[in-house]
Amino acid sequence: MNKHLLRYTITTVITCMLFASCHDLDLTPHDRETDTEYWNKPESALYSVNRCYQGLNNADEVLYSDVMTDNAYTKVSNTHNQAIGNGTFSTADNYVRSVWDYRYSGIHQCNQLLNNLDRIPGLSDELRNRYRGEATFIRAYHYFELYSKFGDIPYFTKVISIEESRTLGRTAKSEVVNNLLGQLSTVIDNNYLPPSYDEQNTGRVTRWAAMGLKARILLFEGGERYKEVTPLTNKIMSEGGFSLHGDYEQLFTIQHENNTEVMLDVQYKPVDREHQVQYHFLPPSLGGYSQLSPLQELVDNYLTLDGYPIDEAPSSSYDPSNAFANRDPRLEATIIYPDNSYTLANGSEHVVDSRPGVSPDGFGFSSDASATGYYIKKYWDNTYRSNLMSGLNIILMRYADILLMHAEALAEQGQLNETEWNRTIRPIRARAGFTDARALAYPTGGNLRDIVRRERRSELALEGLRQKDIIRWRIAEQVLNGWTHGIYTGDAVGTDNGFVRVENRKFDASKHYLWPIPQNERDLNSNLSQNSPW
Repeated sequence: MNKHLLRYTITTVITCMLFASCHDLDLTPHDRETDTEYWNKPESALYSVNRCYQGLNNADEVLYSDVMTDNAYTKVSNTHNQAIGNGTFSTADNYVRSVWDYRYSGIHQCNQLLNNLDRIPGLSDELRNRYRGEATFIRAYHYFELYSKFGDIPYFTKVISIEESRTLGRTAKSEVVNNLLGQLSTVIDNNYLPPSYDEQNTGRVTRWAAMGLKARILLFEGGERYKEVTPLTNKIMSEGGFSLHGDYEQLFTIQHENNTEVMLDVQYKPVDREHQVQYHFLPPSLGGYSQLSPLQELVDNYLTLDGYPIDEAPSSSYDPSNAFANRDPRLEATIIYPDNSYTLANGSEHVVDSRPGVSPDGFGFSSDASATGYYIKKYWDNTYRSNLMSGLNIILMRYADILLMHAEALAEQGQLNETEWNRTIRPIRARAGFTDARALAYPTGGNLRDIVRRERRSELALEGLRQKDIIRWRIAEQVLNGWTHGIYTGDAVGTDNGFVRVENRKFDASKHYLWPIPQNERDLNSNLSQNSPW
């Protein structure tokens, strides 16, 4: 097998800036032989499952996801998902439609393989089941992305005709969830997927990733489902062989890809398959446009080194006039603030001065500068090629998330004790660079639920998970209403207490917890009902 076949075949299929392509629900293939000829070739199985991987996710979608939250902002109107974040989206929103189209296109690709897999000759039972497991996982990933945003959705596991696609109604979310959980259980319990792969198959879905996805779905459902999370997370923790990478900042670099913490990622490769998301977040001094910027609300989430939230910290721990000192080291590793730096390929430090008005990276200096005064550091690739093209992998699931899911599920059930804290939050903080006993020890006071949620936000910032978190926690109306903020300028005008106003947002709790079914889909299919009150 070609070493890079999974990562780099059919890389030109996906060409849109945010999403690979925008296909209707009734997408049919036009680039193959007849069914009989195509599915009679053993190599068609590998070719088809690799195509499923190509639509799993992409760099822009992961990083821009946080624009829909209180973590980040994009300054370009009507692009990507800005309207979701500020509450101005509608039934005709282009981004909403692109998510619908993209995910159903991926489901169609998976269904093609799964519906024809048993027809393909020359495959061992082990390999046939592995392909079945991979495609089932990817299809479940797509459906999770859909139902978590739209609620009830058209659900099907067969290749459907154009006529059928125009008559399908919506399946109740509860039924979709039960089906996805059942399918993942079948994959896991029957060992369709191996626990690991050789170097030639790096990036493929493992049995542990299937458990991780099942745990994510259960966590999203919450309530009584929390008790089903911990058996999965505990098994991964006890038997999976994963560990936290030793250096948090280096975890997201090309030099440390596919390390012992990574459970699933989008595989890229310099030259052969690249993304350009760095152009969207780097400062002008490094050739970027800083279209995507962190918000002050994210900066404020990071604790002091002795474990205090900044709004509760004593003056000896936090000094507002020196706001970035004595803070959680993950702040420095994730966000560029004034005088923080990027490490260049030659080992030198590129210091960024983002103070207001300072050339060329300072807040307000030019339209290329950050709209918040902050820049993204996580996923900085110092091996980039011309035009900021990068082959850096984008992580979709890692071991720290498993630990945080485990801690959250226990906290929600009132079962997060000192022993479980020391298995989950303590090692995460120790790896981050905390050494103070107060920051590492099991809390004797405070709300454990809030502590775990804060930890999750700091650890997983800008990794595409915050949007689902604020939706499942039902806190979106608390964090997405009113002004978001950027860097402190001290100005009296255009600020709140000196912090620059960036965007005035609105989240209608009676409406925005579910996205609207795209109107163009309802125009084609009268059986598609609309979410209320859209």
